[in-house]
Amino acid sequence: MRLDDFLSTVGVIKRRTLAKEISQKGQVQVNGRKAKPAYQVKEKDVILLKGNDSRALEVIAIPTGSVSKERREDFFKIIS
Repeated sequence: MRLDDFLSTVGVIKRRTLAKEISQKGQVQVNGRKAKPAYQVKEKDVILLKGNDSRALEVIAIPTGSVSKERREDFFKIIS
């Protein structure tokens, strides 16, 4: 699953277009490296979102299809 799609599907970022924009600006890192929106997310990847609301999260699982609000936290855990 693409990075921008993952971030919007699990509710970390509300819209995929916004996730795409911030990754294109270099505000998203995966495993310590800048990541483009098309980066293929894998389990155990550590995603760092920079900006006003900086946070780091670890990918637990990759969703297939849409995810309900109740299940979003099954796919990632916040590290900081």
